[in-house]
Amino acid sequence: MRKSILLLLCILQIAIPGTAQETHKRTQPSWASARLPGTAIAAMQTIDPERIRAHVRFLAHDLLEGRGTGQRGGDIAAEYVATQFALYGLRPAGENGTYMQKVPMVGVTPQAETTFSLLPAKGSAMNLKPLAEYVAYNETQQPASDVDADIVYVGYGIQAPEYNWDDYKGVDVKGKVLLMMVNEPPSDDPKFFKGKALTYYGRWTYKYEEAARKGAQGVMLIHKTDMASYGWEVVRNSNSGEKAYLQLDGTPKLKVASWVQFEVAKQLAASAGMDLDKMMADARSRDFHPVELKVKLNAHMVSKIRPFASNNVIAMLPGSDRKLKDEAVIYTAHYDHLGIRPEMSGDNIYNGADDNATGCGILLELARAYSLAVQRPGRSILFASVTAEEQGLLGSEYLGKHPPIPAGKITLDLNYDNVPPLGSPQEVQVSGAERTTFYPTVQALAKEFRLAIRPDSRPEAGHYYRSDHFSLARVGIPSFTINEGVKYKGHDEAWGLQQADEYTAKHYHQPSDEYHPDMDFTGDAAMARFGFAAGWQAASQPKAIGWEKGDEFEAARLASTAGTD
Repeated sequence: MRKSILLLLCILQIAIPGTAQETHKRTQPSWASARLPGTAIAAMQTIDPERIRAHVRFLAHDLLEGRGTGQRGGDIAAEYVATQFALYGLRPAGENGTYMQKVPMVGVTPQAETTFSLLPAKGSAMNLKPLAEYVAYNETQQPASDVDADIVYVGYGIQAPEYNWDDYKGVDVKGKVLLMMVNEPPSDDPKFFKGKALTYYGRWTYKYEEAARKGAQGVMLIHKTDMASYGWEVVRNSNSGEKAYLQLDGTPKLKVASWVQFEVAKQLAASAGMDLDKMMADARSRDFHPVELKVKLNAHMVSKIRPFASNNVIAMLPGSDRKLKDEAVIYTAHYDHLGIRPEMSGDNIYNGADDNATGCGILLELARAYSLAVQRPGRSILFASVTAEEQGLLGSEYLGKHPPIPAGKITLDLNYDNVPPLGSPQEVQVSGAERTTFYPTVQALAKEFRLAIRPDSRPEAGHYYRSDHFSLARVGIPSFTINEGVKYKGHDEAWGLQQADEYTAKHYHQPSDEYHPDMDFTGDAAMARFGFAAGWQAASQPKAIGWEKGDEFEAARLASTAGTD
């Protein structure tokens, strides 16, 4: 009897971050009010930070060459995840009885023959240098395309009737090249583009899509660090070498999808007799009208085209309820990173330890813990490690359009992306959870875990639209990412903010995002346990989760659930 009690106490020590004594005091009343059955608690308590460490160490190893999409290292990572799912006894949920869902893609690599010149009506041509002054891809997936078109400045490039905002004002931009800013009109009013929080209108992906829908040949996004929320090196590293696209499906695409340095944009404006700072200030008004600049873009886009397939890796734990098992909760995390750049000298492997070997490690540990549960939740549980997130959320986009069960039957997506191994967290970030009917449960769980819910510390960065949960939200599935805040045990908030800023400045999308033995995966395990409890409850409650009334994804949810009951 004494040995059994000691064993129970040892198990309880890893249930929630904190000291063994603190954990033992907290556990019993917490789990009772959290309404988790004993079998779920027992499975959750097997989540081990050292198992997460082992996955991260392997996935971020140099041998995987940065897990590039369509590259050998990325394929090895997918096979590794599938092997783990098989070892856990999970059911394959990919294609043809496998764990793999093939995602048809095309790789586009700009070639040295590409030229990119700005031609003012008066004055000398500006022949821009690739990577140093601009980055550009041909989204039409043609080996060669030519553009000789007038440049039109369209402010933020946004048409948002719900905010009474239209940067295009009915101007025909077909065949033009559009110069525009990233981000959206600044505001503190939450009813106007959600105030300081960036909406999808501010993302570069929206701007490319909208311009292509209007028939433009190209877009030139003006990079400014404070507006983009990252430096030029991130743009450069994310847009050099091969870039992957989903195979064309008839959706309009741009011949030139590009970014230019802020100084280049200033020179462009000056060559047209205009001042860029004034142009940017003018664009903050609803009265703004597009301005045709007396400058042309002359671009000869030469690309190496490589059709290939990459894989999403999907597994299922079938639910236990006869009526609910056809529905599911899904956990997601992308396994890809930026690969290896043979042309670079020195360290040229983008290992992606934090981004996103950590999320994969958590996903695998969640899958293992669920597989150990003697009793299963009512709904099924899906685990999806997706490809090509770094290429523009492509794997999750394909998953959203081709889910293993109808999107209307997936009640919640819980995503993990870049969970820093910094120690024991005192906060959790669940940005976007407040947009769903599941938020009261999330709040209750945070209280039980003794975690403060930290609001998005940088809402202007638009993180909600930059990770894979967004792809599933677009098809109506209530979705959000779980991550740590910035306060950790033994450190103050300033320390956490310093760690986050240092990572963004020095390691994000850099070869230096590597595994180190001194990493502390306590927090990653804590986030895994929090997500386990949240997912179990979502999979067990009688009523499906929805979006709050009026949310931008509510219509997609209503459409996806029509006729599924």
